[in-house]
Parts: sequence; C-alpha cells; structure tokens
Amino acid sequence: MTSGCIFDPPALKQQLTALDAQASVPDFWNDPARSQSVNRARKRVQELLDDDRRLAGSLDDLEALFELAREGEPVAGELRRELDQLRAALDNIETRTLLGGEHDALNAILTIHPGAGGTESQDWAEMLLRMYTRWAERRGFKTTLNDRQEGEEAGIKSATVTIEGEYAYGLLQSETGVHRLVRISPFDQAKRRHTSFASVFVSPEIDDRIQIDIRDEDLRIDTFRAGGKGGQHVNMTDSAVRIVHLPTNIVVQCQNERSQHKNKDQAMKILRSRLYEHELAKRRALAQQVEDTKLDIDFGSQIRSYVLQPYQMCKDTRTKFEVGDVNRVLDGDLDALLHAWLVLRRAQATPAAAAER
Repeated sequence: MTSGCIFDPPALKQQLTALDAQASVPDFWNDPARSQSVNRARKRVQELLDDDRRLAGSLDDLEALFELAREGEPVAGELRRELDQLRAALDNIETRTLLGGEHDALNAILTIHPGAGGTESQDWAEMLLRMYTRWAERRGFKTTLNDRQEGEEAGIKSATVTIEGEYAYGLLQSETGVHRLVRISPFDQAKRRHTSFASVFVSPEIDDRIQIDIRDEDLRIDTFRAGGKGGQHVNMTDSAVRIVHLPTNIVVQCQNERSQHKNKDQAMKILRSRLYEHELAKRRALAQQVEDTKLDIDFGSQIRSYVLQPYQMCKDTRTKFEVGDVNRVLDGDLDALLHAWLVLRRAQATPAAAAER
C-alpha cells in the first residue's frame, strides 16, 4: 500500500502551491485579514497531507501484520492495537471535516447556570465546569475563567469561561442546553438518589474585525467589589464590572482581573460575542431554536443525562449516543459525544441542502 490512501495528494499539493504563490506576492502581509485566511487554508491543506501520509503508513503496517498472522505469527494483540489507533485517527479526521460552519473555527465562550435545587444543582454546575476545563486541557486549549459566582454551601451559582483553541466553538456548540445528573447525593444524610439540572450556553468569541454596533447610550455599566476567592487584591477595590445591554437585556460581568479597566475590556468582549450570537439566533429562528437556555432547567428539557446511580451511563437525547463510563466523560472525555452531534448535524443539513437545489 502506498500514500494517498483516502485523500487526493496531487490535488492537495496543487492547492498548497497556489496558496504559497498567494503568500509570496508583494504587500501580502499588509492585509491581515487576507493573510490570516490564506495561512489558515494552508494549514488545513498541510494537515490533510500529513493525515494522508500517516494513514498510509498505518495501512502498510496493518497489511504487514495481517501477512504475519496468515503465516501463524502471534500478532493478534498488536493487530488489535493498530486497528484501534487507526479507528481513532479516522474519527479525528472525520470530526475535522465536519467543522465547516461559518464560526466553527472561533474560540468559545461557555456559561454555566445551575437549575432549581440549591446546593445539589450548584454542585452539579461546578462538576460541569470541571468537565469542560478538563476537556480543554486534554486538547491543549487555553481556558480563562472570566467570572465565577460561588454557591452558598458548595458549587457555583454561575461561571463564564473562555476556551481558546482551534475549532473550540465548532466542537463545543452542541453543549448548549440543559444537562441532567442522577446520583446518590453527597449532601443528603439519608443517601437518597437525587436528580439535578444545570444549563450550558456556548457562543463564539467574535473576532475584533467583525463589527458589532454597541452604542454607549445602550449600556449600563456597574462596578462592584469582587467576591469569592482571590485574596485582598481582588476584594479591596471595586474592580469587578457588570454591563447590561439595555435593548436586549443581555448581562455580562467579569471580576477575574485586578484592574477594573481589564475587567471592562473582557466584559465588552463577552458582550460583543453575546450580541453577535443573538443576531445569529434571530436569523436562524425559523430553522431551529439556538438558545436552549430559554427552556426550563428541569425534567424533559435536557439534551444529555449523566447517570451515576442506580447504573452508570451518559446518554445524549438528541443523537441517542451512549457512553457506559460516565466518570470518564465527567473527567473531560467528550470527543465521542461531540463527534456524534456533528455527524447528526451533517445528516440533518444534507436533506435541506438537497431540497434547495
């Protein structure tokens, strides 16, 4: 077996040559938007070529192992490992091919709110925050905690985190909605089973080049003393910032930085992202409901269930995809669930695209 196992290397090499030619013209770097677009395209083409080379090598290795197996050599264990690695590589490549949405390549801003239930749901909200943070760490993404409101006894009342990495929004956009947890409560002395709910909302971090018209007269900006952890430098001054966009009633706040100025800049960035997503949601309103946070955070509205008792299972109610090891999911192993949703999105989009033609 030789290279070019599932792609078309000659065509990809021609694309790479054409992109290099664009990058070599005079004044190429004077247009940041164009240069970044070309560089992103070049990176994608180079990744496909690298994938093709790696997959071709894996297929060659498998062919050699099958030949050894036919000759009676004890290579079953090695053969199984190679097949598992190849399957994982193909799933990863398929996931990247599914990320072709307009904003999929952007960073993500993720907000978590507990449902009714006090300490139980607040603890569940913190578990979700840890899950997404661990997922980002697994991928080498950067996380910035913009705002965190501590629960009264445990957990959190809300949290907003920015996740920076390639296709962070495209991968995480499916997480918007209500998440349900079933477990034996650590806060119940009778050790009874409890059901908790929390909502997640994900929006793209909009690039500064995209213009969002935010008028000063449409904003109410409040400053206050930051609470929670952080030491005296956080708590002694009114460094935290809350911004209300009056026409839409969108509220954002940031208290992570010592400087009020830095907190305001970060809050404005989050507001810009929320407003952009708000406009996108209005345009998509006839096709689908994006803002799942409008649903009650209660029974029947969840997009995914995480069951720890009386059995262990994580099930996505949209894709019907199930994972038996729910603790692995809660530790950040979300890729299979995210991949299943991307496959569903493509399947749902295909008939609509065909109808338009």
